Amino acid sequence: MKLSTGTFAKAIQYTVICSAVTWAMTSHVMASDQKYKFNLALESGDRESASGKSMQMWADLIEKNSKGRMKVNIFYQGELGGQQEIFDQLVKGNIQMLLTWPQTSYDERLSVNYIPYLTLGWDDALKAYGKDGWLKNVMAPIYSDIGLKYFGPYPEGFGGVATKGRYATSFETAKGMKVRSQPIFPLPQTMKAMGFEPIPIDWNEVYTAIQTGVVDGDSSNVIYYDYQYFRDQLNYFVHTKHNFSSYALLMNNDAWKSLDAEDQGIIDDAAQAVIDKQFQDAKAEDDKWIATAQQAGMKYIEPSNAELKDWVKRVRADVWPMVEEKVGKDIMDQIRANATTPE
Repeated sequence: MKLSTGTFAKAIQYTVICSAVTWAMTSHVMASDQKYKFNLALESGDRESASGKSMQMWADLIEKNSKGRMKVNIFYQGELGGQQEIFDQLVKGNIQMLLTWPQTSYDERLSVNYIPYLTLGWDDALKAYGKDGWLKNVMAPIYSDIGLKYFGPYPEGFGGVATKGRYATSFETAKGMKVRSQPIFPLPQTMKAMGFEPIPIDWNEVYTAIQTGVVDGDSSNVIYYDYQYFRDQLNYFVHTKHNFSSYALLMNNDAWKSLDAEDQGIIDDAAQAVIDKQFQDAKAEDDKWIATAQQAGMKYIEPSNAELKDWVKRVRADVWPMVEEKVGKDIMDQIRANATTPE
């Protein structure tokens, strides 16, 4: 019998939940000679994507450095459900590890991860999001408050707006263009401030939405995703750089705390190795896919300095006050003190 996508996802979810319950029942008596099997999910990215390969690296390092005691099952995009579903399963402990764009449904302060035009170049982004970056120190306590261990960010690059038929490089030319937005505050609000009409849509439904004309394109992703998954639909990629696309590498905190120091060290060291490698590779990877997309016929466009400054001014004026209402004045004061100033 062939299972539908929804039925298959539910069946997998049931398997994951059962294994998680078994793991939780035994983990409290485990020491560093005990075996573990963890479940790791990716919000987006298949086995051959950069994120898929990175998560395989994390799993391989954990298994190698534990001498085979700890193994990690990896579930790729859509196998366990949509963005919100898998984040819910992580918080509940039904899966133990996740690479995701964090959902703000549990704590609106997580919108810090999506503040638009926070950094405007690679050097500033790496200083903010790096291992000892000021932004990581802001975010880690927020994750802890909702029961998650935050290993750090998984950077991909600066997002853009990919469309078909026409494109926009200014507030005026964006009017009337409907673009998919991740259903996470403040990304839809950012698109609106830039002049677009945002339509919040979950990742698994984006292709159909573009194909049927529900939206004219996608927004806030690096070019890899728009080229790799939608290149037969999209003609243009405008590098608006309104967001620094950065996933979070997370673990359920109860699962984390139930491990002893040795096993925590194995998982943490492996996570940092993955993150460090991604920081080294991210810009080169993004540049590679920009070139690949252009060679395949996708038009790559960078707004002029004047156009970019206008978008920065509009977005910071409209969206940053909304963010402050969610994250509080103290956090927003840190943001303003450290944010890149347009040249």
